Amino acid sequence: MKKTKALIGDAGATFSNAFTATPLCCPSRSSILTGQYPHNHSVRNNSLDGNCSSPLWQKGPETTAFPVYLSKQHYQTFYAGKYLNQYGKKETGNVGYVPPGWDQWHALMGNSQYYNYTLSVNGKEEQHGDNYEKDYLTDLILNRSLHFLDDRSPQRPFFIMLSPPAPHSPWTAAPQYEKNFTDVKAPRDGSFDKPGKDKHWLLRQPSNPMPSTSLNFLDNAYRKRWQTLLSVDDMVEALVKKLEGLKELNNTYIFYTSDNGYHTGQFSLPIDKRQLYDFDIRIPLMVRGPGIKPQQTLLAPVLNIDLAPTFLDISGLNLSFVNMDGQSFLSQMLRNGTARPYFLVEYTGEGHLDPDPACPKLGPGLSQCFPDCVCEDAYNNTYACVRTLAEHNLQYCEFADTESFVEVYNLTSDPHQLENIVKKVDPTLLQAMNQRLIKLQSCEGDSCHCLWRNERGLERSIWDWTNAV
Repeated sequence: MKKTKALIGDAGATFSNAFTATPLCCPSRSSILTGQYPHNHSVRNNSLDGNCSSPLWQKGPETTAFPVYLSKQHYQTFYAGKYLNQYGKKETGNVGYVPPGWDQWHALMGNSQYYNYTLSVNGKEEQHGDNYEKDYLTDLILNRSLHFLDDRSPQRPFFIMLSPPAPHSPWTAAPQYEKNFTDVKAPRDGSFDKPGKDKHWLLRQPSNPMPSTSLNFLDNAYRKRWQTLLSVDDMVEALVKKLEGLKELNNTYIFYTSDNGYHTGQFSLPIDKRQLYDFDIRIPLMVRGPGIKPQQTLLAPVLNIDLAPTFLDISGLNLSFVNMDGQSFLSQMLRNGTARPYFLVEYTGEGHLDPDPACPKLGPGLSQCFPDCVCEDAYNNTYACVRTLAEHNLQYCEFADTESFVEVYNLTSDPHQLENIVKKVDPTLLQAMNQRLIKLQSCEGDSCHCLWRNERGLERSIWDWTNAV
């Protein structure tokens, strides 16, 4: 992604501590749209039962998503690519349903595809095949965004949101990139193929060391993901050139980010996301635009729930009129200010009522089973974490299971989260972190912004403890 780094990161700010509030597509995208934690927008996972693009979502949180406010600010809005995993299904209104706030709508029905997919084009069904020039989705949404830029009114501001399928499976590269990275393997550092001892039971079940079948599978996925991203790199370059040609580049903020992290081999898990560890909850975030000094690296933590209020702040909207859990980081980019000292990460696990036919010995309640019967999700892979980064690098997580399992990591001394130190921690500190977590899990809007006030005593005790461990 050399072009993207040069054209956005080097030309603006790179956030080295950007996180998702939940490491899975649909709930994370719902957080981006609403500026809310999952416990407030109620999208729990990628299923209809999990409220993904459901009628309840459409009648509730989606009506106050950021494009609704941008439309009221007279923005011309354009969306293209994957939206929410269940979008376009019969139960969610078919492709005729267009979410409020979008003037131009070119959204994928269902989950990521590169060829042979269906789009909703302003509410009308559009079928696509497997012709690269006509159908490759990453290129198609780029070309339509370029047409939008040509056709828009220059007297009104605009907002474009592009959501390419890359690097999501099925990892179909453009023809010109199919032979790139042929000798590349997933990095073997950090927690790669380390046993998940002292962790939640789901992390203790993979074989360690990984068999060659799992290694070959994850290396192949790693290569193909990079191949698909080369088309995204081209997309960024084409958009920047277009804006420059229109003399709009210096007036435009450009954000580059993702909805979740990903793992390839960490703790012997072949591929996926959904876990509480840094490799799944950290996301890329680079921004360029008016007033942002180039080649900045900003350390303060930023969440994906902060994107919506930041977009609205840029539009000039008074943020007191919106009920969002996130906070604008516009001033942080312009003046390198500070942000929240801690935040919440939460996830609701998914499973199947019946055992996986390929792995019957594991029983029911699991999902996302990969080669060698490594299942990466389960009903009780449901957790909530407090992550701190202000004066210390600490993570405290509780699972909603019969064990009431707890994981605690001091990432200053253990950046790869190899050792769960819950048994080494002073119980009074665990109790304090539990109370902090309870408050985060029930916060809403403004109350999410001020939880850390009057906590100086707790901050001091955590600082002393992290230095001692």
